[in-house]
Amino acid sequence: MNPTQFFRSYEFLVDRADAFFAKMEKGYGSCINCKRHCSDCCQAVFGLFLIESAYIKSRFDQLDPDTRKQAILRCNEADRGLKRLETKLEINNGDPEAQSSIMAKERIRCPLLDDNEDCILYTNRPITCRVYGAPTRIHGKVRACSRSGFKAGERYPVFDLDGTYRELYLLSREFLSTAGDADPEKASLLISVSKAIRTPLEELVYEIFRRG
Repeated sequence: MNPTQFFRSYEFLVDRADAFFAKMEKGYGSCINCKRHCSDCCQAVFGLFLIESAYIKSRFDQLDPDTRKQAILRCNEADRGLKRLETKLEINNGDPEAQSSIMAKERIRCPLLDDNEDCILYTNRPITCRVYGAPTRIHGKVRACSRSGFKAGERYPVFDLDGTYRELYLLSREFLSTAGDADPEKASLLISVSKAIRTPLEELVYEIFRRG
């Protein structure tokens, strides 16, 4: 199982996200309040498609052993938070609006955020993290960080996260297909950061094979 060719395609999506954010910083710098140790985005709940999980895992494994060990310990707290969130969502099962509101408000600390409020994998962080401080379109709605200076009702360039997620899904689907599973629905399964960094890629793929 060699994901290298898929990683190159993934890095193209990363470069596109970074280019958009750089453009926003140049044109709307006064509205972007991202700075070191501002970790609001590091508390937001989101999932990774398989190809991004594999990429993050491959870069995480290159960190020094102690840094990895501390991150794995932080995974335990993140998993407890995700379990509490799962319970809340189950209680509101059948009410998509309520579930969406719960997801938007929930805050669970990312295990990649260390005790100094620094991301230990910053240069290889997920795409969602790279565009968080700028306007993005997700689930058909335009959103921006509450700490930013972007004003409701005004027009700004928007990063299409929906479109990017679609491309990540397609990459994951193709990757699964080369690994022996052609079921397109399984490529839509999302993986938490904590699970991605502590689980070998082969085990992630095997688990996805069993689900569906």
